[in-house]
Amino acid sequence: MDKVQMIEDLFRKYNSYIYHFLVYYTQSTDVEDLVQECFLKALKGIQQFEGKADSKTWLVSIARRIAIDHHRKKQKLPQLPDKLLQIIPSNQLHLEEYLIRKEEIQQIYKAINEMKKKDREVLILRGIMDLSVSETAEVLGWTKHKVNLTFHRALKKLQLQSKEWKEERDYGVQ
Repeated sequence: MDKVQMIEDLFRKYNSYIYHFLVYYTQSTDVEDLVQECFLKALKGIQQFEGKADSKTWLVSIARRIAIDHHRKKQKLPQLPDKLLQIIPSNQLHLEEYLIRKEEIQQIYKAINEMKKKDREVLILRGIMDLSVSETAEVLGWTKHKVNLTFHRALKKLQLQSKEWKEERDYGVQ
């Protein structure tokens, strides 16, 4: 199979995945150019790709580097979008429950955005993009142990923060 055909196959298979990763990572829905750049870089680097890595993690690594470069150009911290709200069908929740849930999700994203870069990245890759420990380690250039440790510590920070928000909401503590 020639390299153009390989990239076309990878594009069909992972285009949507890379798009969503970049949306989460950059907090922008205007990432089509970044997706295109990712696959162009993959085409240029396909000779060096020896199949040692999974093609998905290879593409996510490329997309991550592109997003970091894009971020540097914009001089703005990457933030997460409010995409989780779409998973809550509004007709299944009472208005008050829906508003509380929406506020909790916004607070969680705000907390993630305020975390250290390494915590934020591992939460996006493992928690939102659902990459495996091995895939996340490969994308970040970390050991599996470091991925697990960082992910669990970041989750604990979020859980503690969430508990504090609930107490403030329920008891009016500021």
